[in-house]
Amino acid sequence: MKDVVILADGEFPRHPRSLDILGNAGAVVCCDGAADKLLASGREPDWIVGDLDSVSKETRARFADRAVKFHEQETNDLAKAFRFCREKGFFVQAVLGAAGAREDHFLGNLGQFAELSSDFPGCRFYTDHGYFISFTGEGVFEAEVGTALSIFSFSPEAKLNSTGLKYPLNDLQLRWWYSGTLNEVQVSPFTVSSDQDLPILLFFNC
Repeated sequence: MKDVVILADGEFPRHPRSLDILGNAGAVVCCDGAADKLLASGREPDWIVGDLDSVSKETRARFADRAVKFHEQETNDLAKAFRFCREKGFFVQAVLGAAGAREDHFLGNLGQFAELSSDFPGCRFYTDHGYFISFTGEGVFEAEVGTALSIFSFSPEAKLNSTGLKYPLNDLQLRWWYSGTLNEVQVSPFTVSSDQDLPILLFFNC
């Protein structure tokens, strides 16, 4: 199955781009209580995945044949949804609804996305202001010239290099999360590379 979207249980998407992705998804895998929000928008969930502690009893009963419960608590519902899709052989094109509502949940979702989305090349984590992508090693990316870009490294020791950015990275170590923010695309495609095998997040503000 292609064009699967994971809908997390944060703020329901509002940006027209995100709503268009959701509306055209081949299937929607809902993280627990996100199923109620999707129903309220007029679409049924294809799957409901998580520890099932936040989805309403009515929705859980109505879609009992589509509900998949994970009992472990070491990972959050987004990680469980990624695991479910990987086990089913689904391709995840986008994560929606994973921002807003609670900042700690947003950061947790972002960390899980950085770690797990490598199984789904091209997967994007959308917010109402732009999108994140995750990669390791070296990546080649396309974006409109002038797009604001921020770079986040999960290893403060990693040395990063780039081409095509307003502020080049030349063996730069991003020791703090803010160290790679507020860059800009000057040439497209552009590249970013790391000498360590840990995730790098790019945020495109668009």
